[in-house]
Amino acid sequence: MAATIQSVAQSIGVNKVVLALSMARMGDAIGNSILYIIIPLYVASLPAPYLPFSEPVRTGFLIALYGLVTALFQPVAGALSDRLCRRKLFILIGLGILAGSTLLFVLASTFTDLLILRTLQGFGVALDIPALLAIMTVATKKETRGGSMGVFTTARMAGFAIGPLIGGFLYEIYGFDVPFFVATGFVIVAIILVQAWVKEVPCEIPPEGKGIAVLFNRSLLTAGIVGLAFATFSMASAFSMMTTLEPQINDRLHQSALAFGIAFSSLTISLLIAQVPLGRLSDRIGRKPLITVGLVVIAPFTALIGFVTTTAQLIAVRVVMGVASAGIAAPGFALAGDIAKKGSEAQQLAIVTMGFGLGIAVGPLIAGFLVSTFFALPFIIGGLIALAGAIVVWRFVPETVGRDQPGNPEN
Repeated sequence: MAATIQSVAQSIGVNKVVLALSMARMGDAIGNSILYIIIPLYVASLPAPYLPFSEPVRTGFLIALYGLVTALFQPVAGALSDRLCRRKLFILIGLGILAGSTLLFVLASTFTDLLILRTLQGFGVALDIPALLAIMTVATKKETRGGSMGVFTTARMAGFAIGPLIGGFLYEIYGFDVPFFVATGFVIVAIILVQAWVKEVPCEIPPEGKGIAVLFNRSLLTAGIVGLAFATFSMASAFSMMTTLEPQINDRLHQSALAFGIAFSSLTISLLIAQVPLGRLSDRIGRKPLITVGLVVIAPFTALIGFVTTTAQLIAVRVVMGVASAGIAAPGFALAGDIAKKGSEAQQLAIVTMGFGLGIAVGPLIAGFLVSTFFALPFIIGGLIALAGAIVVWRFVPETVGRDQPGNPEN
């Protein structure tokens, strides 16, 4: 089995640890994204005695809550995993919390139960992601890190693309409970993969020393890390704005829910196709140019969503946004790994992933609040945020490819 794993890893140009973490991330992404289709239906089926808001408002709040909890807890979780030097343990605990809270959905009887469970899910993912990316950073070399991050993010996005299809299929045949069982199963598979294939990596203890007394060092908030966090925030907020506006978009374009789903998924598909090539390209020509160009391209195409008049136009816009996002995601995380301080990789990478989580939460909220003023307004705002992200990256984020960066992990 080990020889087979090593052979597969070599065939796609990564090492065994990268392949293992990528497959584990795909497993938990499938399990988590199965709920994307089920949650709106589940919200409609459960009473909400303490939150007498409309169904769309409750659904939007539930989606945003998960993103906010994940984003806010990631820096703390990253700091703890750095100080305790137990990154694999944090991954396993995070996935365990995600599996348990997903399984408990079958027992939910009110909307309040869903709020508690989504909070637990967000907390579990917050423990998992920074530690996972820290191991990815330590296990890769700068010269090939972009390609490795491309494989990792491709596996993750593939999981998010597959999960809703599985969830919808299972719900149509079996109802609510079976999708929750299957989602839990995929997360358990991820736990098994991490336990079997990933070893705890040695980490360099920062000057502050071990323990949990020091949770955050402000010196880690470098211009490069904060700039990359803003870049991922800009990207995520731009492509997530459509999430809460499905009824309005379908009405404007006279399209079905299926057409909306195809348009929404077209971004993921194009991102999947472009992710690995662009990640590897960043290993050769540099990461900063791809991230900057990606944000510059996303800016006008985000605004265009507010002006499209056909489903075909919407799909075309989302495809371009997906390719542009591929130029931001893998190069961005690779660059964060390049400039992360040894011994503080999880904490600094958590700042970048926090930007992504906040974008996923804030984008739909901006759309929901501004759409009643002028339909295109939230998308114009999203485009301006992406343009600001490009300026920040170009002005404040350093380039690492072709340069020697003192203190960068080269393991």
